[in-house]
Amino acid sequence: MFRHKGNRRTFTHNLRLAALLSFIAGIVNVSGVLSLKTLTTNVTGHFAYFAEELVNRNYADSLIFLIFILSFLLGSFVSNLFIEIVTRKNSRVSHAIPIVIEILILVCVGLNRYPLVMALNEAKVIACILLFAMGIQNSMVTQISNSSVRTTHLTGLFTDLGIELSQLFFYRLPNERNVLSKSISLKIIIISFFFLGCVLGGFLFRLLLFKTFFVAAGCLLFALFYDNFRYYIYFTKRKIQRR
Repeated sequence: MFRHKGNRRTFTHNLRLAALLSFIAGIVNVSGVLSLKTLTTNVTGHFAYFAEELVNRNYADSLIFLIFILSFLLGSFVSNLFIEIVTRKNSRVSHAIPIVIEILILVCVGLNRYPLVMALNEAKVIACILLFAMGIQNSMVTQISNSSVRTTHLTGLFTDLGIELSQLFFYRLPNERNVLSKSISLKIIIISFFFLGCVLGGFLFRLLLFKTFFVAAGCLLFALFYDNFRYYIYFTKRKIQRR
């Protein structure tokens, strides 16, 4: 799911990646809205708020929204920076550092004991941290899937889905229909699991409050171990067969 890249990557790998990480993004999205009253998985809305505050000459508030936007950008930058560095040594584990960073961030937010948050005691700081984490996730997913998967926002997905659904009326060749069907299926999976994460996250937040982020971190940690376990089994089988 995480390790395969380029020609070795299949539709199934992208499907698993999309389902898992869009589900996690859905949990983070609704938990951020319920706890912070702020979007924490994408920056589209923050651009509108930034422009609004700028026009109204509320420069301090506009700066906050600009920091939100830059937090997501920084997360994306840091994620790919680590991937590029590690890839030069061992491409099979290049995904590990961004995933570990995201897990640690989600756990720290769940504990609500992150030093900076405790010092400032402001929801805006937590929002910046979560936007940074989602920037990390989106960059990592994009890089691994060769831009086939996006998991933290749905606007572009709905646009592409609408285009591809209309193309079903015109693409008749079997190979064209197959490629189109797979692309549509992938987008439906992302949208469905993001929605599922939002709904489940909403119910969990009523019970767990900030500890809901532990669930998102747990899903990511399980996926990391599962991916390593599958690789270990595959590597062991290959080693036995060579004997």
